[in-house]
Amino acid sequence: MSALQEISLNIRNMKQLEYSVLARRTNQIKDELKKGVKKSYREVIDVSWGDPHRAGVKPLSFVRQVLAACIYPQLMDGDKLMVDVKQRAQMLLRACPGGSVGSYCATAGVPEIVERVSEYITRRDGGVPSHPENIYISSGSQWALTNILKVLVNSEASPRTGVLTPVPCHSTTILSLMALGAEVVPYYLREEQGWALDVEELQRAWGSAKEVCNPVGLYVINPGNPAGYVQSRKSMQEVIRFAAEKRLFLLADEVYQDCVFGEETEFVSYKRALAEMGSPLSDTVELASFHTTSKGLMGECGLRAGYVELVNLDPAVMKHIYSLFSADSCAPVLGQFALDVMTNPPQPGDPSYPLYMKETQHIRTSVAENVRRVEEVINSLPGFSCQPVEGGAFAFPRVFLPPKAIETAKELGMKPDTFYCMRLLEEAGVLSSPGSEYGQQEGTYHIRFCIMTPSEIMEEILRRLSTFHKRFMNEFS
Repeated sequence: MSALQEISLNIRNMKQLEYSVLARRTNQIKDELKKGVKKSYREVIDVSWGDPHRAGVKPLSFVRQVLAACIYPQLMDGDKLMVDVKQRAQMLLRACPGGSVGSYCATAGVPEIVERVSEYITRRDGGVPSHPENIYISSGSQWALTNILKVLVNSEASPRTGVLTPVPCHSTTILSLMALGAEVVPYYLREEQGWALDVEELQRAWGSAKEVCNPVGLYVINPGNPAGYVQSRKSMQEVIRFAAEKRLFLLADEVYQDCVFGEETEFVSYKRALAEMGSPLSDTVELASFHTTSKGLMGECGLRAGYVELVNLDPAVMKHIYSLFSADSCAPVLGQFALDVMTNPPQPGDPSYPLYMKETQHIRTSVAENVRRVEEVINSLPGFSCQPVEGGAFAFPRVFLPPKAIETAKELGMKPDTFYCMRLLEEAGVLSSPGSEYGQQEGTYHIRFCIMTPSEIMEEILRRLSTFHKRFMNEFS
């Protein structure tokens, strides 16, 4: 008997990512360039990931200095490190069994770090209390999200468990839901309104879901990925009321909370919005909020650390969640140290504060300039339209592909936006992601690319994209 026959049907039904085709061709092109094959570019620029360091952003000095001192404590013997770097490293090492970053810690995370994350959340939310026993540090936010979904999704239930999920949506979440056997219930963000989340659309999605599954959860991404919107308080309050009315568990993906660029735009957590609405909602709506070191200004994707905070869950359910999280070892301790630095950065008066502020402000200024230039250039090109990017790490412009290009893509067995991205890669050396990877309205096509990159690299990307796009549109017009 073939082993394939024994594999879970849910796993077998998981679709291959469109990106994988582009990634394979990227590796081939890189090999060709190494062998001296002549192209119009000397290197591929990869902006397909939300990975700032891959895109050229420099790591923050304070983060790396603290981590270096924790890995090799002898570095603290000299005078090359600032006093506050040494103090932070010593404090973190004291919290580890044996005083070593190589030790296991408690499943939910190093207790002292969990406590400090809780204090950070309380500060962030204007004094709304956060309790350490409701926080679990994990190997990245996606790992935590998948574990919470395991609690919500009953793979043996009939009808199937459903989770309302935005379109467009990060592809990893969709794959996680499919692997668990859940029904993905799409609700469409309003592109023409700046990717607004409309409660009427939630009502439509919920109504259609009731015919095929039992919807139990509502997944929201704020700030948006890939569609860089930031929800207003009013919008969040409407979503919370909807979740309460339909008795849905609210899953708030808030990993880009430090990346807000729109004028007069601010990030407000779902927990804070819920608390401000008062009883009975603030005491009854069940909520899981996710954050990570991978996103935002720190951009430490490879260290793999994030957290989930749980609100208003039944203590009996919390016991099962703890058991589920305990099935795995603790999150990487080095990543937990980075999480501590993210939630408790240098403060005014600390020796490392001036450099930390200089570096973080440079990133903010560069990304804000990138946003301005992306919107300016993209919207000046025929057959392109980009909604305002208020937050997050991506631009998600719509490309109006000519019928001839769509037909050619079909003849090649490709989705139209994958065909566009493949040609952009081949001819301009820019690796982006097709919108079909994230979901989009029928008959619309998009591309996604990371905006968290140095400004000079973004200018080169826009130059290559502009030249390619004009040539492409002329070819297929």
